[in-house]
Amino acid sequence: MRRCWLWNKFLTVFVPKFLPLIEFEQPLEAKICGRISQNDVFRLITDFTWADSIISRTEAKDSYNVAPGMFRPVLHMEDDQLVVDDLHWGYRSAWGEASGKVPMAIKTRAEKISNSYWRGLLKAGRSIVLAFGWYEWTGEKGDKQPWHIHKRDLGPVCMAALANPGPRTDAKALHGFTIVTAEAQGGLVDVHDRRPVVLPADAAAAWPDPATPPEMAEEIVRIAALGPGAFAWHAVDPAIGNVRNQGPELVAPVNV
Repeated sequence: MRRCWLWNKFLTVFVPKFLPLIEFEQPLEAKICGRISQNDVFRLITDFTWADSIISRTEAKDSYNVAPGMFRPVLHMEDDQLVVDDLHWGYRSAWGEASGKVPMAIKTRAEKISNSYWRGLLKAGRSIVLAFGWYEWTGEKGDKQPWHIHKRDLGPVCMAALANPGPRTDAKALHGFTIVTAEAQGGLVDVHDRRPVVLPADAAAAWPDPATPPEMAEEIVRIAALGPGAFAWHAVDPAIGNVRNQGPELVAPVNV
């Protein structure tokens, strides 16, 4: 009887306290800002100079239209070695899975990563999501225009992430990842008020390093992220809104 009382108290008192600490996923049908492009996985995991070597275990295929719920390559540390594993985009803690009341987080605000829900991953789950860009939408419901944001030099972007690598189970989100976001600045505000935290090479190397203390990691996402001048963006075909669509035409500029 006491166990039941404690569990009910956990669900009604403690879970609501944690909910404001998480940026939640909407259902895939409604969520349109959670998309990235990883259209050349081999290049993504080989075309950077800040790591001497990596162990790649990814089996992910190239994708111009990566959505939450998919298993995608994520760079993380394992026994002092950089490793690429395919992890589920979307994270939920063990107690969140057990409660059934905590939605899956696909994005996490940089301002909240030191809160109790994220503290463990900030210490031991800092990771990098490699991509060639991400998508945002502008306009009113029913008439939204997608945009592809990418580096001006068209190189890979290193997005700060938090992850809990582990074996695949029925609870997919337990060993998933979430992308760290910050307030948009400069011209990026025109396409969205938030942006992924994209790190330059030196910060990307320090972010997942276990030798980097959590306090310094917080500083990295706060002050070391690339500014709006590093990026360009253009309108793309609304077909990107359907997660089943693939192909280079999805990132090709269109006139609006």
